Amino acid sequence: MLNYLDEGITVIDTNGKIVFCNQKAAKVDNIDRNTAIGRHILEVYPSLSEKTSTLLKVLNSGEAIIGNFQSFKNYKGESITTINSTIPIKKNKKITAALEISRDITEMRKLSEELVELRNELLDIEREKIEPQKKYTPSNTLNSNKSKLYTFMDIIGQSDVMLRLKAYALKAAASSSPVLIYGETGTGKELFVQAIHNSSSRKNKPFIAQNCAALPSTLLEGILFGTVKGSFTGSEDRPGLFELADGGTLYLDELNSMPMDLQAKLLRVLEDGKVRRVGDTKEKNVDVRIIASVNSEPQKCVKNQVIRMDLYYRLNVISLTIPELKNRKSDIPIMVQHFIEKYNRKLNAKIKGISREAMEKLLEYDWPGNIRELEHVLEGIINLKESEYIELSDLPEYIREDKNKSLNEILDETEKRIICETLKLMDYNISKTAEYLKIPRQTLQYRMKRFNIKL
Repeated sequence: MLNYLDEGITVIDTNGKIVFCNQKAAKVDNIDRNTAIGRHILEVYPSLSEKTSTLLKVLNSGEAIIGNFQSFKNYKGESITTINSTIPIKKNKKITAALEISRDITEMRKLSEELVELRNELLDIEREKIEPQKKYTPSNTLNSNKSKLYTFMDIIGQSDVMLRLKAYALKAAASSSPVLIYGETGTGKELFVQAIHNSSSRKNKPFIAQNCAALPSTLLEGILFGTVKGSFTGSEDRPGLFELADGGTLYLDELNSMPMDLQAKLLRVLEDGKVRRVGDTKEKNVDVRIIASVNSEPQKCVKNQVIRMDLYYRLNVISLTIPELKNRKSDIPIMVQHFIEKYNRKLNAKIKGISREAMEKLLEYDWPGNIRELEHVLEGIINLKESEYIELSDLPEYIREDKNKSLNEILDETEKRIICETLKLMDYNISKTAEYLKIPRQTLQYRMKRFNIKL
């Protein structure tokens, strides 16, 4: 019955987690009910805080708040305006939950603002002489399907550091200033980059990502700035990523691997908003937001002369530091549950959970490969697991023993374990094992030889 009401209804428990929201609340806030339920209220609404969330205030004070006008941004960065009435739910004089009834007045507010804008335009008829901006079409972008990009809802974490980081990143989405992100390998830097783009005013424009590592300077220059026919042997008239990302966001990953001479050209684009193709004499105006990331501490990159100091200061207008997984271990249990659900769907598995002993080991381990390592460990286990619960014996030996091995050693051991377990599952038939692992038979034989696996 509650789903047919014209008001949104949201209920949180004493831990601040959403336990119910009706269809109207989900529609108003543009959230998926199944995704939101079970998540902390500040995770779903990162623009709110303990002080501004009426649900949390009522939960803490025990006093109702009636007819409160509230403006906030949902996890997609969309501005929402509501009038809320929030009340505590009590049992035996003890607060057990908080319930909020909200009426959406976003369109009403938007209409009033549009009327003000229309009045201003009528007062200044000369504005009509301004040339309309070129319309954007999906063919202008390498990433036109917005649904493929991550949002803040896809960033799993309820620890204080992650809630603060998501709230800060959501504020960064409202700006067009450059962003510099620092995080170790596997911490989820691109999730934040895509979420910022997807919550910004540029979300319907191109999002293009380019890794700067392992590319020669001349090749990367052509990719970024474009080429003209005849500028070098075999060159064609081809736009660069700056032109393709015009109006949108260009993400430069591993900026500390970009050659220094190219960094100087990048700086000029940031300062002038103009690009010149390789071999061309003409410049073109571009409107591109730059988000860059590094996997080493930015100041050390400057000190070691792998990032120009002037470029660092130009990019470091807004800076984000993504914490390592070992510094946010309280998020590991919900990540484990998330990855179990993900690979249950992907692999048609039926894992229900993880034993207490196995979880304790995951919490003890330092995860040098961060979230990526945790995900791959769980994917490997779920691939071969037949019973319903992940046990301590299912974990890789290096995690059970926790010897602080290098990432390469960890990856080698994981690969060897998966190959051995799959061989056993396939009665040591190499062809069937290769087919199950989706690798060529020759590749499997090479890896068996490398890891000294004998039949």
